[in-house]
Amino acid sequence: MASEWWCAWRNFCLALIQLHVSAAKSENLRRACGLVREASAKGAKVVALPECFNSPYGTQYFKEYAEKIPGESTQKLSEVAKECSIYLVGGSIPEEEGGKLYNTCAVFGPDGAMLAKHRKVHLFDINVPGKIQFKESETLSPGNSFSMFDTPYCKVGLGICYDIRFAEMAQVYGQKGCQLLIYPGAFNLTTGPAHWELLQRGRGEVIAKAGAEETVLYTDIDLKKLAEIRQQIPILSQKRCDLYGTEMKKLKWKRMRGSQSSLFFPSSEQPQIRTESSTAERFHQNLFLYMSERDT
Repeated sequence: MASEWWCAWRNFCLALIQLHVSAAKSENLRRACGLVREASAKGAKVVALPECFNSPYGTQYFKEYAEKIPGESTQKLSEVAKECSIYLVGGSIPEEEGGKLYNTCAVFGPDGAMLAKHRKVHLFDINVPGKIQFKESETLSPGNSFSMFDTPYCKVGLGICYDIRFAEMAQVYGQKGCQLLIYPGAFNLTTGPAHWELLQRGRGEVIAKAGAEETVLYTDIDLKKLAEIRQQIPILSQKRCDLYGTEMKKLKWKRMRGSQSSLFFPSSEQPQIRTESSTAERFHQNLFLYMSERDT
Protein backbone atom coordinates (compact mmCIF):
# COMPACT_ATOMS: atom_id res chain seq x y z
CA MET A 1 0.00 0.00 0.00
CA ALA A 2 2.81 2.43 0.88
CA SER A 3 4.56 1.88 -2.46
CA GLU A 4 1.30 2.47 -4.35
CA TRP A 5 0.87 5.75 -2.47
CA TRP A 6 4.36 6.92 -3.41
CA CYS A 7 3.93 5.94 -7.03
CA ALA A 8 0.67 7.87 -7.25
CA TRP A 9 2.51 11.15 -6.75
CA ARG A 10 3.48 13.25 -9.74
CA ASN A 11 6.43 15.55 -10.24
CA PHE A 12 5.60 19.23 -10.55
CA CYS A 13 7.21 22.60 -11.12
CA LEU A 14 7.59 24.85 -8.07
CA ALA A 15 8.26 28.59 -8.45
CA LEU A 16 9.67 30.78 -5.67
CA ILE A 17 9.25 34.53 -6.12
CA GLN A 18 11.82 36.92 -4.70
CA LEU A 19 10.24 40.38 -4.67
CA HIS A 20 11.63 43.87 -4.18
CA VAL A 21 9.15 45.40 -1.70
CA SER A 22 8.44 49.13 -1.66
CA ALA A 23 6.39 51.35 0.67
CA ALA A 24 3.49 51.38 -1.81
CA LYS A 25 1.17 48.46 -1.04
CA SER A 26 -0.75 48.73 -4.31
CA GLU A 27 2.48 48.57 -6.30
CA ASN A 28 3.70 45.57 -4.30
CA LEU A 29 0.44 43.76 -5.04
CA ARG A 30 0.57 44.64 -8.73
CA ARG A 31 4.12 43.40 -9.17
CA ALA A 32 3.56 40.28 -7.07
CA CYS A 33 0.55 39.26 -9.13
CA GLY A 34 2.50 39.98 -12.34
CA LEU A 35 5.30 37.64 -11.25
CA VAL A 36 2.76 34.98 -10.29
CA ARG A 37 1.34 35.17 -13.82
CA GLU A 38 4.85 34.94 -15.25
CA ALA A 39 5.59 31.85 -13.17
CA SER A 40 2.36 30.20 -14.23
CA ALA A 41 3.06 30.92 -17.90
CA LYS A 42 6.36 29.06 -17.52
CA GLY A 43 4.67 25.96 -16.17
CA ALA A 44 4.72 26.37 -12.39
CA LYS A 45 1.91 24.51 -10.63
CA VAL A 46 2.78 25.71 -7.11
CA VAL A 47 3.96 29.30 -6.64
CA ALA A 48 5.20 30.89 -3.41
CA LEU A 49 5.60 34.58 -2.55
CA PRO A 50 8.00 35.88 0.15
CA GLU A 51 7.31 36.91 3.72
CA CYS A 52 5.71 40.39 4.07
CA PHE A 53 5.42 40.74 0.30
CA ASN A 54 2.90 43.59 0.52
CA SER A 55 4.64 45.59 3.26
CA PRO A 56 8.08 46.82 4.27
CA TYR A 57 9.43 44.45 6.90
CA GLY A 58 9.65 46.24 10.25
CA THR A 59 7.76 46.53 13.51
CA GLN A 60 7.01 50.18 12.71
CA TYR A 61 5.13 49.14 9.55
CA PHE A 62 3.04 46.16 10.68
CA LYS A 63 0.15 48.11 12.18
CA GLU A 64 -0.08 50.54 9.25
CA TYR A 65 -0.14 47.79 6.62
CA ALA A 66 -2.19 45.23 8.55
CA GLU A 67 -5.39 43.87 7.01
CA LYS A 68 -8.23 41.59 7.86
CA ILE A 69 -8.31 38.21 6.14
CA PRO A 70 -10.10 38.19 3.77
CA GLY A 71 -9.05 41.67 2.72
CA GLU A 72 -7.45 43.63 -0.12
CA SER A 73 -4.26 41.58 -0.46
CA THR A 74 -5.77 38.14 -0.02
CA GLN A 75 -8.54 39.02 -2.48
CA LYS A 76 -5.89 39.78 -5.11
CA LEU A 77 -4.16 36.48 -4.35
CA SER A 78 -7.41 34.56 -4.64
CA GLU A 79 -8.16 36.14 -8.00
CA VAL A 80 -4.74 35.48 -9.53
CA ALA A 81 -4.66 31.89 -8.24
CA LYS A 82 -8.01 31.25 -9.94
CA GLU A 83 -6.96 33.09 -13.10
CA CYS A 84 -3.80 30.99 -13.41
CA SER A 85 -5.31 27.77 -12.02
CA ILE A 86 -2.41 27.23 -9.61
CA TYR A 87 -1.72 26.63 -5.94
CA LEU A 88 -0.52 29.94 -4.54
CA VAL A 89 1.31 30.24 -1.22
CA GLY A 90 0.78 33.90 -0.43
CA GLY A 91 4.06 34.58 1.39
CA SER A 92 2.81 36.50 4.39
CA ILE A 93 1.12 39.79 5.24
CA PRO A 94 0.53 41.64 8.50
CA GLU A 95 -2.92 40.49 9.67
CA GLU A 96 -5.17 42.20 12.20
CA GLU A 97 -7.79 40.31 14.16
CA GLY A 98 -9.33 41.04 17.52
CA GLY A 99 -6.97 43.90 18.25
CA LYS A 100 -3.89 41.72 17.69
CA LEU A 101 -1.41 41.62 14.82
CA TYR A 102 -0.07 38.44 13.23
CA ASN A 103 2.43 37.55 10.51
CA THR A 104 0.15 35.40 8.37
CA CYS A 105 0.43 33.24 5.26
CA ALA A 106 -2.73 32.49 3.25
CA VAL A 107 -2.81 29.72 0.62
CA PHE A 108 -5.20 29.58 -2.34
CA GLY A 109 -6.18 26.78 -4.68
CA PRO A 110 -6.83 26.77 -8.44
CA ASP A 111 -10.47 27.71 -7.82
CA GLY A 112 -9.49 30.74 -5.75
CA ALA A 113 -10.61 29.23 -2.45
CA MET A 114 -8.43 29.74 0.62
CA LEU A 115 -7.00 26.36 1.60
CA ALA A 116 -4.96 27.30 4.68
CA LYS A 117 -4.00 30.23 6.90
CA HIS A 118 -0.78 29.99 8.89
CA ARG A 119 0.25 32.49 11.56
CA LYS A 120 3.97 32.62 12.28
CA VAL A 121 4.54 30.48 15.36
CA HIS A 122 8.08 31.54 16.34
CA LEU A 123 8.53 35.31 16.37
CA PHE A 124 11.89 36.74 15.34
CA ASP A 125 13.51 38.45 18.33
CA ILE A 126 17.22 39.13 17.96
CA ASN A 127 19.95 41.27 19.48
CA VAL A 128 23.35 41.23 17.75
CA PRO A 129 25.42 43.90 19.56
CA GLY A 130 26.68 46.58 17.22
CA LYS A 131 24.76 45.18 14.22
CA ILE A 132 21.03 44.63 14.66
CA GLN A 133 18.32 44.57 17.30
CA PHE A 134 14.83 43.56 16.25
CA LYS A 135 11.83 42.15 18.11
CA GLU A 136 8.74 41.04 16.24
CA SER A 137 7.14 40.38 19.62
CA GLU A 138 6.97 44.14 20.24
CA THR A 139 4.02 44.33 17.85
CA LEU A 140 3.11 40.81 16.69
CA SER A 141 1.40 37.92 18.46
CA PRO A 142 2.46 34.33 17.70
CA GLY A 143 0.28 31.75 16.02
CA ASN A 144 -0.56 28.59 17.93
CA SER A 145 -1.22 25.92 15.33
CA PHE A 146 0.28 23.92 12.50
CA SER A 147 -1.09 24.47 8.99
CA MET A 148 -1.21 22.10 6.03
CA PHE A 149 -2.93 21.84 2.68
CA ASP A 150 -3.32 19.14 0.04
CA THR A 151 -2.44 19.31 -3.65
CA PRO A 152 -2.70 16.60 -6.33
CA TYR A 153 1.06 16.22 -5.94
CA CYS A 154 1.64 16.02 -2.19
CA LYS A 155 0.65 17.33 1.22
CA VAL A 156 2.35 20.61 2.13
CA GLY A 157 3.24 21.95 5.58
CA LEU A 158 3.62 25.68 6.23
CA GLY A 159 5.97 27.80 8.30
CA ILE A 160 7.20 31.38 8.03
CA CYS A 161 10.89 32.34 7.98
CA TYR A 162 12.13 31.95 11.59
CA ASP A 163 9.91 28.86 12.04
CA ILE A 164 12.51 26.94 10.02
CA ARG A 165 14.96 27.11 12.95
CA PHE A 166 12.82 24.69 14.95
CA ALA A 167 13.40 21.12 13.78
CA GLU A 168 10.54 19.87 15.95
CA MET A 169 8.09 21.73 13.73
CA ALA A 170 9.38 19.90 10.66
CA GLN A 171 9.19 16.61 12.56
CA VAL A 172 5.54 17.19 13.37
CA TYR A 173 4.77 17.87 9.73
CA GLY A 174 6.64 14.72 8.74
CA GLN A 175 4.58 12.68 11.20
CA LYS A 176 1.43 14.20 9.70
CA GLY A 177 2.38 13.01 6.22
CA CYS A 178 3.75 16.20 4.63
CA GLN A 179 6.24 15.68 1.81
CA LEU A 180 6.97 19.36 1.16
CA LEU A 181 7.55 22.19 3.64
CA ILE A 182 7.33 25.82 2.49
CA TYR A 183 8.75 28.62 4.65
CA PRO A 184 8.35 32.06 3.01
CA GLY A 185 11.16 34.20 4.41
CA ALA A 186 12.53 37.73 4.63
CA PHE A 187 15.84 37.21 6.41
CA ASN A 188 17.95 40.35 6.70
CA LEU A 189 21.50 40.64 5.35
CA THR A 190 23.04 40.23 8.82
CA THR A 191 21.50 36.95 9.97
CA GLY A 192 20.49 35.70 6.53
CA PRO A 193 23.92 34.90 5.05
CA ALA A 194 24.99 33.24 8.30
CA HIS A 195 21.96 31.05 8.84
CA TRP A 196 19.43 30.80 6.00
CA GLU A 197 21.27 28.50 3.59
CA LEU A 198 22.77 26.50 6.44
CA LEU A 199 19.30 25.78 7.80
CA GLN A 200 18.14 24.72 4.33
CA ARG A 201 21.06 22.31 3.98
CA GLY A 202 20.16 20.86 7.34
CA ARG A 203 16.88 19.70 5.74
CA GLY A 204 18.35 18.58 2.38
CA GLU A 205 20.29 19.41 -0.77
CA VAL A 206 20.06 23.00 -2.09
CA ILE A 207 18.83 22.60 -5.68
CA ALA A 208 18.14 26.24 -6.61
CA LYS A 209 19.45 29.52 -5.26
CA ALA A 210 19.04 33.23 -6.04
CA GLY A 211 21.11 36.27 -5.15
CA ALA A 212 19.71 39.46 -3.64
CA GLU A 213 17.90 40.58 -6.80
CA GLU A 214 14.21 40.34 -7.66
CA THR A 215 13.71 37.09 -9.54
CA VAL A 216 11.70 33.89 -9.87
CA LEU A 217 13.31 30.52 -9.17
CA TYR A 218 11.98 27.39 -10.85
CA THR A 219 12.64 23.78 -9.99
CA ASP A 220 11.01 20.42 -10.62
CA ILE A 221 10.10 18.62 -7.41
CA ASP A 222 10.91 14.91 -7.70
CA LEU A 223 8.84 13.09 -5.08
CA LYS A 224 10.19 9.72 -6.17
CA LYS A 225 13.66 10.83 -5.03
CA LEU A 226 12.20 11.82 -1.66
CA ALA A 227 10.65 8.37 -1.30
CA GLU A 228 13.95 6.69 -2.13
CA ILE A 229 15.85 8.72 0.48
CA ARG A 230 13.27 7.99 3.17
CA GLN A 231 13.45 4.29 2.38
CA GLN A 232 17.26 4.30 2.52
CA ILE A 233 17.36 6.22 5.83
CA PRO A 234 14.03 5.37 7.55
CA ILE A 235 14.28 7.94 10.34
CA LEU A 236 10.53 8.36 10.74
CA SER A 237 9.99 4.67 11.44
CA GLN A 238 12.96 4.58 13.83
CA LYS A 239 11.70 7.26 16.21
CA ARG A 240 11.23 6.01 19.78
CA CYS A 241 8.08 7.97 20.54
CA ASP A 242 7.27 5.55 23.36
CA LEU A 243 10.51 6.53 25.08
CA TYR A 244 10.13 10.26 24.41
CA GLY A 245 6.60 10.22 25.83
CA THR A 246 7.65 8.40 28.99
CA GLU A 247 10.52 10.79 29.64
CA MET A 248 8.34 13.83 29.01
CA LYS A 249 5.86 12.63 31.60
CA LYS A 250 8.71 12.30 34.12
CA LEU A 251 9.94 15.80 33.34
CA LYS A 252 6.46 17.30 33.66
CA TRP A 253 5.97 15.53 37.00
CA LYS A 254 9.28 16.84 38.33
CA ARG A 255 8.37 20.32 37.21
CA MET A 256 5.14 20.15 39.18
CA ARG A 257 6.88 18.92 42.32
CA GLY A 258 10.18 20.78 42.41
CA SER A 259 12.12 23.80 41.31
CA GLN A 260 13.39 24.26 37.77
CA SER A 261 16.88 23.36 38.94
CA SER A 262 15.70 19.81 39.64
CA LEU A 263 13.68 19.54 36.46
CA PHE A 264 16.33 18.03 34.24
CA PHE A 265 18.98 16.62 36.55
CA PRO A 266 18.98 14.34 39.61
CA SER A 267 20.32 16.15 42.67
CA SER A 268 23.63 14.33 42.37
CA GLU A 269 24.09 15.55 38.79
CA GLN A 270 23.29 19.25 39.14
CA PRO A 271 25.24 21.38 36.65
CA GLN A 272 27.30 24.24 37.97
CA ILE A 273 25.30 26.81 36.00
CA ARG A 274 21.55 26.82 35.46
CA THR A 275 19.74 29.61 33.64
CA GLU A 276 16.36 30.04 32.01
CA SER A 277 18.00 30.02 28.58
CA SER A 278 20.22 26.97 29.07
CA THR A 279 20.49 24.31 26.40
CA ALA A 280 18.57 21.83 28.55
CA GLU A 281 15.69 24.25 29.05
CA ARG A 282 15.46 25.01 25.33
CA PHE A 283 15.61 21.30 24.54
CA HIS A 284 12.78 20.64 26.96
CA GLN A 285 10.61 23.38 25.49
CA ASN A 286 11.18 22.26 21.90
CA LEU A 287 10.71 18.57 22.63
CA PHE A 288 7.54 19.31 24.54
CA LEU A 289 6.19 21.21 21.54
CA TYR A 290 6.80 18.14 19.40
CA MET A 291 5.39 15.61 21.84
CA SER A 292 2.35 17.63 22.83
CA GLU A 293 1.40 17.83 19.14
CA ARG A 294 1.75 14.08 18.78
CA ASP A 295 -0.41 13.48 21.85
CA THR A 296 -3.35 15.48 20.47
